[in-house]
Amino acid sequence: MLDEAMVALAASVGSGVVQAAGTDAWQVMRSRLARVFGRGDRQQEAVQLERLDRTAAELTAAGQDADAPVGNEPAAYGSEERVRHGAAWRTRTEDLLEQLDPDERAAVAAEFRALLAAAAAAAARPAAGGITGNTYFGPTAVQSGDGNVQVNRFDSRP
Repeated sequence: MLDEAMVALAASVGSGVVQAAGTDAWQVMRSRLARVFGRGDRQQEAVQLERLDRTAAELTAAGQDADAPVGNEPAAYGSEERVRHGAAWRTRTEDLLEQLDPDERAAVAAEFRALLAAAAAAAARPAAGGITGNTYFGPTAVQSGDGNVQVNRFDSRP
């Protein structure tokens, strides 16, 4: 039986998988999580990669389906899929942690925490190229970079 901290960690891993799917953080989460679940077995790692890919594909499809509600029903299908996949990965994580001896469990828990931190950092990193998905009507000035100096003028002076 797992203590509360391990159960909470497993829940965080399940939520992390769902949150990372379809984002820039996905590749970090996907490869490292498969490695942890594979436990050094390349074949098992490949199985986990397939599961993770299936999870991402189903969540993407559910998100697209949720954008187009049928009739008067709310678009809850995407949320249901997110909950289902989060619970599945939480359970897989709990199962893995339960089968390990205490020393291995502590090491794997540290790997999970590092993985979640790396995924959070990847998600927080701005996308290359700066601004995306914005619509501007009228004059616009955009400045990007760290510490750059830019002078913008909206008049006829040179």
